[in-house]
Amino acid sequence: MAADSMEIDDALYSRQRYVLGDTAMQKMAQSHVFLSGIGGLGVEIAKNIILAGVKALTVHDTKQCTKWDLGINFFIHEDDITSQRNRAEATLHHIAELNPYVHVAASTVPLDETTDLSFLKQYQCVILTEVSLLLQKKINDFCHAQQPPIKFISADVYGICSRLFCDFGDEFEVLDTTGEEPKEIFISNITQSNPGIVTCLENHPHRLETGQFLTFREVNGMSCLNGSTHQITVVSPYSFSIGDTSDMEPYLHGGIAVQVKTPKMFYFERLEKQITNPLYLVADFSKPEAPLQIHVAMLALNHFQENFGRGPNIGCLQDAEEMLKIAVSLSETLENKPQVNGDVVKWLSRTAQGFLAPLAAAVGGVASQEVLKAVTGKFSPLQQWLYLDMLDIVTPLEKMGSEEFLPRGDRYDALRACIGDSLCQKLHDLNVFLVGCGAIGCEMLKNFALLGVGTGQDKGLVTITDPDLIEKSNLNRQFLFRPHHIQKPKSYTAAEATLNINPYLKIDSYINKVCPATENTYSDEFYTKQDVIVTALDNVEARRYIDSRCVANLRPLVDSGTMGTKGHTEVIVPHLTESYNSHRDPPEEEIPFCTLKSFPAAIEHTIQWARDKFESSFSHKPSLFNKFWQTYPSAEEVLQRIKSGESLEGCFHVIKTLSRRPRSWTQCVELARVKFEKYFSHKALQLLHSFPLDTRLKDGSLFWQSPKRPPFPMKFEFNDPLHYGFIVSAAKLFATVYCVPFTEKDLSEETILKIISAVKVPEFRPSNKVVQTDETARKPDHIPVSSEDERTAIFQLEKSILSNEALENDLQMKPISFEKDDDSNGHIDFITAASNLRAKMYNIEPADRFKTKRIAGKIIPAIATATAAVSGLVALELIKVVGGYSADAYKNCFLNLAIPIMVFTDTAEVRRTEIRNGISFTIWDRWTIYGKEDFTLLDFINAVREKYGIEPTMVVQGVKMLYVPVMPGHIKRLKLTMQKLVKPSADKKYVDLTVSFAPETDGEEDLPGPPVRYYFVQEDN
Repeated sequence: MAADSMEIDDALYSRQRYVLGDTAMQKMAQSHVFLSGIGGLGVEIAKNIILAGVKALTVHDTKQCTKWDLGINFFIHEDDITSQRNRAEATLHHIAELNPYVHVAASTVPLDETTDLSFLKQYQCVILTEVSLLLQKKINDFCHAQQPPIKFISADVYGICSRLFCDFGDEFEVLDTTGEEPKEIFISNITQSNPGIVTCLENHPHRLETGQFLTFREVNGMSCLNGSTHQITVVSPYSFSIGDTSDMEPYLHGGIAVQVKTPKMFYFERLEKQITNPLYLVADFSKPEAPLQIHVAMLALNHFQENFGRGPNIGCLQDAEEMLKIAVSLSETLENKPQVNGDVVKWLSRTAQGFLAPLAAAVGGVASQEVLKAVTGKFSPLQQWLYLDMLDIVTPLEKMGSEEFLPRGDRYDALRACIGDSLCQKLHDLNVFLVGCGAIGCEMLKNFALLGVGTGQDKGLVTITDPDLIEKSNLNRQFLFRPHHIQKPKSYTAAEATLNINPYLKIDSYINKVCPATENTYSDEFYTKQDVIVTALDNVEARRYIDSRCVANLRPLVDSGTMGTKGHTEVIVPHLTESYNSHRDPPEEEIPFCTLKSFPAAIEHTIQWARDKFESSFSHKPSLFNKFWQTYPSAEEVLQRIKSGESLEGCFHVIKTLSRRPRSWTQCVELARVKFEKYFSHKALQLLHSFPLDTRLKDGSLFWQSPKRPPFPMKFEFNDPLHYGFIVSAAKLFATVYCVPFTEKDLSEETILKIISAVKVPEFRPSNKVVQTDETARKPDHIPVSSEDERTAIFQLEKSILSNEALENDLQMKPISFEKDDDSNGHIDFITAASNLRAKMYNIEPADRFKTKRIAGKIIPAIATATAAVSGLVALELIKVVGGYSADAYKNCFLNLAIPIMVFTDTAEVRRTEIRNGISFTIWDRWTIYGKEDFTLLDFINAVREKYGIEPTMVVQGVKMLYVPVMPGHIKRLKLTMQKLVKPSADKKYVDLTVSFAPETDGEEDLPGPPVRYYFVQEDN
């Protein structure tokens, strides 16, 4: 089957399509992959690449399931151990049901130094886990020698260290190294010089890099640039040079430069050569020496295994010493002869038998993305090693005896070997609140289950909440859900699936949103019972709110998020770090109102315009219509009231809608045809009437120049699919909101042509309306209604009543809620047609339905690989939080698996605010004052002064000002009791107040203070 003719199941893959694009998706759907070793790391990789949608995966394993596997492989269960099943066979069914489009097979034949490797020729990519280094080299040599090379990936997790290696052959071509949309730059000037300097429109930095290629279009004057491609050199954030322009015509105005994606070649060396001189990614720039140190330590471990036929024993100092000797002699054989770090070797030796499941999730996410790169040629591959470790946790473990790490014969032995039994117990006794059960939420629950979070006999509970139901598009990343779960609540379903991984987990699931409205459920008391909060959210507003609740209740928070191949993690610890709200991203740029209404310059503008039209015509107006007639139940009553001079809000628009209400399918089609004329012809004619093409501004420059594009009226053509598509989709939506039935016959071309041919389209009459050109102007809230409009309304309503067209059924409409993922509802069809018609009217490159859906639906691109990596990193930080580690152990991370980069940074230390006289506070400080029944505001102010040495000059409760001395009447409030001022509900024991203090010198702003929690009565200690 030709790659470009394959159908992609958009309902399943839509979020991932926005990450990879269709070409890569189709290449992937033709690829065969071989994976050896289905332990904790292998099952992670298998899960991610099956969700992504390769054509076929063979999972190979020769080991039997053991108790140990229960803590590392989330698809192995107790009955697999009792029936002594092979690991590949035990997991086969579970991984296969993740994606019906992927053919999954199991292989249990031995793979060793004597195996004939020719069977690997059927695969495009081979992944090895839990394979000896000698065999890795042999298989790598075989793969590298093939034509074309078989892409080779090996990955290992030993205790608290992991490594990943890639070799995609001598040469590997990548068509798109980043996956980012090509940049479009509006031009304000091009010099006639050598080199020619191109300047962007003001306040719009180009964000290009030297060496990139651009092509030009719509340049006026220097028109020979149009269609040509040039390599650029960056001059400043707003300008770049393009070579000699001195012989070209002078630049006049306009022009757009568009980035051209160029293929890039990557070069790889075999494993044998890379071992002696590794090329690696540095993830933590505070420890640039770490990758080489782990490289040597892991090679020493491999040699130890070869020499002794076993791994070093858990916690055994003798084995650690032996491994250190091997490491020292090995380092001499490497090209850079790196310094051996004895601590790294010792801790790798002590924990190598163990397995840290979250570390496997992190490295497994990265490895899976490399598999997808290998089979698609999309994104930049890893060159060639990545090392991730958990060495930050070892300092307190030093003090523990070796018996802490020894196996106890349960499912947590692999974890215990890494972090000790005491820390395991703390995880079991943990109360954790997970907000969100989407992609990251599902991955987090899997990590909790493997770590035994919330499984303690007397303590420990996992509380989860998510208000959403499962959609088909979720199944591509939210791996706890299956097709038969669609339309069931995410939280209940996720809880049930998590108990399949670890039946000893205690889990409470809710379906509420966490927001101010649910503070009765998620009260201060609820937060105080939690040991840590984990957020798995998709919006900033919810994160900010939960962060504020964590700060108020002194709870640690671990946050994360992804967008396509990018991801972040942030750990927030009381008294040690800043909070999420301590930093703010710049707000998203809004499209100016005048740009949307009259002067679009990019497809995003026309899509937003079409989305607004959908909202206004099919949701907002019908809702207002219904609300009006619920307030005024009869048309006759409304007529009497407006005749008697009463002004009823919104009545003019409601009566206009009622009088024009279509009552048949024919009238719905006619209305759609009239709207076509209004939107795509009359609008253009009106703009050109207001601003003819030769209009000039006061400075003599043309009005219609970049980024303003003159519109050209569209002439309706029935045979143009875009025109016809608009009529059909608009008519169907009008029929839905006006409750007009229609049949398949009504939708036939013949019927629609017949109706359209008879439509009398109103002629264009220019108006003297002022067109808004100020980019800072906002959309007006209310358009005033003239007295003539009111007279028209009375006449229209009388006419409707006389014609019996204002009866109860006529006073109802059916508002439509925009739903992007239901292709049968016609919402995206309407927005695509309307947007592309407007784009053509303004000579803007149109967008296909797929791109329109992403922009109109504000869809966040998503892929399982990034989600798995991010949630693994979160779970690693969670272990540190539970262990009560010091500030220097915590790491925040930013990653982009496409490039690939992974950057770990220290958390931001909490900032201390000085008030004065040595009195200071941080965001985590809270002062407390205990009052009694007759405690007055003055008593409160005196109590703060006596306890904390500084007198408040202002007291505020939320947005309510309790005491601001300069406000009239506030001085009198000093005598009022706190009960009377605050008016607490009966069950409220305290109130949180904000206080501030007089500045040291007059004229300066008041000094802020920490929140003060005022208890209405003394608490019993």
